[in-house]
Amino acid sequence: MTKPATTTPGTDALRAVEDRVLWLSSAIIHHANRVRPNPSGLKVGGHQASSASMVSIMTALWFNRLRADDRVSVKPHASPVLHAINYLLGELDSSYLSRLREFGGLQSYPSRTKDPDPADYSTGSVGIGATAPIWGAVSRRYVDTAFGGAGTGRQYSLVGDAELDEGAVWEAVLDPGVAELGEIVWIVDLNRQSLDRVVPNIAADKLRGMFTAAGWQVIQLKYGRLLEGLFAKPGGAELRQRIDAMTNPEYQRLLRCDATELRRRLPGEGPSAAAISALVAGLDDTTLVDAIANLGGHDLAALDDAFGAIDDTRPTVIFAYTVKGYGLATKGHPQNHSALLTDAQMRELADRVGADPDDPWRAFPEGSSEHELCRATARRLRRPELPAVAPPPVPTDFGRTPAGTATTQAALGRALLDLTREAPGAARRVVTVSPDVSSTTNLGGWVNKVGVWSVQERQDWFADDAETILHWREKPTGQHIELGIAEVNLVSLLGELGATWSRWGQALLPIGVLYDPFVERALEPWSYGIYAGGQSILIGTPSGVSLAPEGGAHQSIKTPSIGLEQPGCVTYEPAFALDAEWTLLAALGRLGKPDGTSAYLRLSTRPVDQTLADVPGDPAARERRRRQVVAGAYPLRRTIAPKVTIAAMGAVVPEALDAAARLDQIGIPADVVCVTSPDLLYRAVRARQGHEQADSWILDQAFPADRATPLVTVLDGHPHTLSFLATINRVVSTTALGVTRFGQSGSLEDVYRHHGLDTDSVVRAALDVAC
Repeated sequence: MTKPATTTPGTDALRAVEDRVLWLSSAIIHHANRVRPNPSGLKVGGHQASSASMVSIMTALWFNRLRADDRVSVKPHASPVLHAINYLLGELDSSYLSRLREFGGLQSYPSRTKDPDPADYSTGSVGIGATAPIWGAVSRRYVDTAFGGAGTGRQYSLVGDAELDEGAVWEAVLDPGVAELGEIVWIVDLNRQSLDRVVPNIAADKLRGMFTAAGWQVIQLKYGRLLEGLFAKPGGAELRQRIDAMTNPEYQRLLRCDATELRRRLPGEGPSAAAISALVAGLDDTTLVDAIANLGGHDLAALDDAFGAIDDTRPTVIFAYTVKGYGLATKGHPQNHSALLTDAQMRELADRVGADPDDPWRAFPEGSSEHELCRATARRLRRPELPAVAPPPVPTDFGRTPAGTATTQAALGRALLDLTREAPGAARRVVTVSPDVSSTTNLGGWVNKVGVWSVQERQDWFADDAETILHWREKPTGQHIELGIAEVNLVSLLGELGATWSRWGQALLPIGVLYDPFVERALEPWSYGIYAGGQSILIGTPSGVSLAPEGGAHQSIKTPSIGLEQPGCVTYEPAFALDAEWTLLAALGRLGKPDGTSAYLRLSTRPVDQTLADVPGDPAARERRRRQVVAGAYPLRRTIAPKVTIAAMGAVVPEALDAAARLDQIGIPADVVCVTSPDLLYRAVRARQGHEQADSWILDQAFPADRATPLVTVLDGHPHTLSFLATINRVVSTTALGVTRFGQSGSLEDVYRHHGLDTDSVVRAALDVAC
């Protein structure tokens, strides 16, 4: 890894830029709340104090150390600082500075996809943005090994100290592979305040120990050079000991004191009080007030020294002690999180930093040292345009018709192996990720074929063991990434792997596999990854109460509706192996492009007779079936003059077919429609109603108006997922079967009967609506 820039700009110019960044970030929020008209009266919001604590850190990083190859994740509440810097670098037009949190303007938090200026990572969900550069580093290395051109930059996370309360942070830090990622640098804004209060015990020593134990380099940046100078004087050792020993609330209270109050409070009452009193007696008022807030996170020279000490052979965390609201009238106040400066306080700030409140967005004069520093920084950070490499075409059909008994989960592994033979170019871009469940989700054959990705090659000590079926060959060219049992890590990595097409011009086709019940555990970071532009496929398997012996703890209920409701994602739940193959290939074909989209497939371990799929033998009819499967549904059983329609999805389609056969015997002809995507069907309904743009032809083919009858819907999940189907033809007589209670262990027959998914239940429901 190449070393970052080390040319130190002029001290006066850098401090002037720091002042201007403080002003601009504060003014952006001030204008949004106190200047811009607000007819609704709703709070606009923003975080002047949280931004102020980051100004020195971000100024020192951007204007001296950052390189074009580097990427930075900015803590959510410091987004105005990022916008201020981008404006000074010519990356943001001044017209946007007055449009924070306005429709079409600057977003509330940094957004890769919605902000008008560059943001390397979308943040806003606490903890997720902090860990994103870890998975960005893995993605960069993967792309560079496979295709080249991804550079060697560092991956910085600017983290609020309160974010370290998030479990997602420690799941990522503790993953064994992370210790090998030397490009990772976290800078913790240790201002020791949260939203509502001064944190009583920040436990910084414990945090440092936890990072050290995980193999990270730990750099502490506690005091600035003014305080360090005082510590070297007579009484200085006592002063350091006093500040080190005091509680965080007591220290934060000192930040609110004037010089007279400081001279009374600072010495304390212990044996060192006299020495401290003598030391502070020799300081003028301004120096004393400045000294008590002179923490390392606000000292530009100390920050630069810390950046220069980064060890690129392992991850680094810098604990930068800061003051929340530093440089503002609200500094250190326990309720300053969302506090806004008054007009008078803004004018006082402008006078102090050389800004003009009547011309708040004024640029540095042409030819000034500050202007030249901004221009030089912009040149250094300018990234070349990378031509996007379109992903290779993905086949739509391998031409095989499964026979016998099979599961949709097993179809996943088979389809991936077929892809390596039928479309090796596309297969080379597939990368699978799982949390220690490769073999139990039928990825064993794929893993054996492509190997496991690792930063460095490791010896497979079981390669010569004849009884070893799953071969764990770890190498930088592998295409499977195995994480610990941490679903949040999995979906966070998926999001970054799915963004490589927009970061480095090389599209990957990422597939994440996890047990379906744990989709809910990973839901927030998964959704956030999609929001940030990551395109991937998430596969939940095994799913539903069809996983009968595993009991309620491993039986998913709500996940079908999650897929239905998730923006930026198409969801599928195939019933047959061929349906699983077709939908997987269609999902792969949507990845890695500007108009691409993610997908969620819900698969099952229930063995199903594949002849029930009744796949047409005629090539044209087969292709028509495939298009219907990919579009969301297809007619599986048609009768003359039906009296009831059963719309079934996934693992319970056999019960729907059995019920239809029995109904026919008692004079109730029944159609069966196999639903593969409630998501796409719902979009089709909304499109027909004029609410959104989507294809709606599938409704006419799967649910033609001339065959509208009373309707029974059934799935292994919550029944409301399919209940909207009655609105397609305004069917009045309808009933929805599904799972509404926690499951329990048992045989498949017993569990289906318990939840009303068995054939008898479907028959009774059909009779209720049809007779």
